[in-house]
Amino acid sequence: MQPVRLPGGGYAEPRASLMSPRSLGLAGGLLLGGAFFALCVRLAEVDPVALIEGLPRLFAWAARAWPPQLLDLDIFILRGLETVAIATVGTAVATLLAFPLSVMLARNVAPLPLLSLPIRWFVNACRGIDTVVFALLFVAAVGLGPFAGVLGMVVHSLGVIAKLNAEAMETVPSAPLEAAALSGANGTKIATYAMLPTVLPNLASVSLYVWEANVRTSTILGIVGAGGIGIEIKAAIDLLDFPKLLTLSLIVLVMVTAIDQFSAWLRRKLV
Repeated sequence: MQPVRLPGGGYAEPRASLMSPRSLGLAGGLLLGGAFFALCVRLAEVDPVALIEGLPRLFAWAARAWPPQLLDLDIFILRGLETVAIATVGTAVATLLAFPLSVMLARNVAPLPLLSLPIRWFVNACRGIDTVVFALLFVAAVGLGPFAGVLGMVVHSLGVIAKLNAEAMETVPSAPLEAAALSGANGTKIATYAMLPTVLPNLASVSLYVWEANVRTSTILGIVGAGGIGIEIKAAIDLLDFPKLLTLSLIVLVMVTAIDQFSAWLRRKLV
């Protein structure tokens, strides 16, 4: 629509038509979005009345949780350290394994483009299935304990880190990579010497973010028998031992907060 110039030198405001294709498309999108949200509410069985009726019971349980139980504090702290260890080992191993996959996925440096598609499928499968599911499978394979949690965390984190690293690599300017290629460097040398120094801070930041998320995830791995403080949390919930549950929750809160602050400090130093 051409603008209409007014005699005074200004321009007339364009008239909005409710029957224009743009307006009809926007209205149709809003209706579809609203219908989809209503369906989700129904499938999720959202019941505000049940929440209101359950709040007094929740407050009663919270009152019974005080004071915290400190009798087995040393065991609880050990379980917390076990949780951090699961996340740390799982993230470190996943970071090492994800780097070559990231190079194979990045379109600007992939040495074998034909392998990018199957590798992408594999990475998406690792990323799409939750750590708890993988941990449950490894519990069946290697038995109960933190090692199953480490293995489950490695597989899921591998997919997440490889995906994010590949996206960071694809943002590298093409000039340094082309200069390295013209000098006769092969794909491995281009990735190692021309690309890696540029994206290393971003790769480190990705691994730190995943480490933070893994620490939070590892607190519930004990529910499926994969070690960590989740074992004690599940036992406290099963026995309705609210003072113990409060103590464990406080330990998790302190642990996750400390990890988040430490990771944020490291990222500021690296990026």
